[in-house]
Amino acid sequence: MATYDFLFDGLGLRDWCDAGHSSAPMSMADLIARSKGTEAPAASVWDLPFPSMDAFNDACSNFPQARELTKGLEEGFLAIKDQLSLVLDPITEPLNWFLNGALWLFQSTPWWVVIPILLIVVQLVSRTTKLTVFVAACIVFLAFIGYYDYAMQTLAIIFVCAFLCVLIGVPIGIAMSRSDTVQRFTIPILDMLQTLPPFVYLIPLIFLFSVTEPKLYGVAIIPYAIVPVIRLTNLGIRLVNEEVIEAANAFGMTSWQKLTGVQIPLALPTIMAGVNQTIMMSLSMVVIASLVSAPGLGVLVLRGIRNLELGVGLVSGFGIVLLAVILDRVTKAALARVNASQKQ
Repeated sequence: MATYDFLFDGLGLRDWCDAGHSSAPMSMADLIARSKGTEAPAASVWDLPFPSMDAFNDACSNFPQARELTKGLEEGFLAIKDQLSLVLDPITEPLNWFLNGALWLFQSTPWWVVIPILLIVVQLVSRTTKLTVFVAACIVFLAFIGYYDYAMQTLAIIFVCAFLCVLIGVPIGIAMSRSDTVQRFTIPILDMLQTLPPFVYLIPLIFLFSVTEPKLYGVAIIPYAIVPVIRLTNLGIRLVNEEVIEAANAFGMTSWQKLTGVQIPLALPTIMAGVNQTIMMSLSMVVIASLVSAPGLGVLVLRGIRNLELGVGLVSGFGIVLLAVILDRVTKAALARVNASQKQ
């Protein structure tokens, strides 16, 4: 196998390289040659590997391997884990209270109270009887097949996490819209949160929080789902017509009056679109968070995968689709009402 011996020899580092002892396994070519009692075939430039850490380690045993980088990162995180937990535990403790309270409320309240309340809320938000009937049919179907408790657990988690996302995200979006500097610093963070695979969120959290604490999956859901409401709040306020802002200035409005009386009302349709996407992303993350003890329909999906129970997995997946359709239609109906009120 071709190596980078020539590079370290040319730099005069051979003595330094030979002073180390590599823990890397022998290459397949060397193993085959040794088993036959011969030498490995002559190296060819055609077979020269990419100059990676492991390729350099093959030529110089003192050069670190890639696994030393990942091991160092892990050891560094574990070294500060206790300090991080000491800081994050008090900050995230209210999330425990909210999630525990919502789960208790949805599960301890009788179905004949919860379902009518949900339908009244849907009717007030959407003012559409057809949508209310559709929501009622979906909930009755889930209850009829025995998935009512799981569906209510999922809704409880989504309500808490989506509410906190809006509560935290809208002010951040407003701050971004009012300051280009804040926007420049915030956008890279949002890009990272939006592109980071959902499972990656769970890895450090497992080390920081106990799997018995609801805040473990709450902290996993909120950073993942908060991005749309921040981005669209910022975008909506920035897209407000400059002529309207000039008219507000002409009337002597303060910055606060312009924000609350002009910019936010005009940006409300865009903000509501962000809320809709945040709710959808919360629902998708709730299913993934079932891997770290999040209750709800995601548990049944995970059970179907682990036990190869096809029926359980398909029906619970269909239940998640129904919840997604309900939440999407209700929020879009609210958005339509906002748009209609602004056109009047």
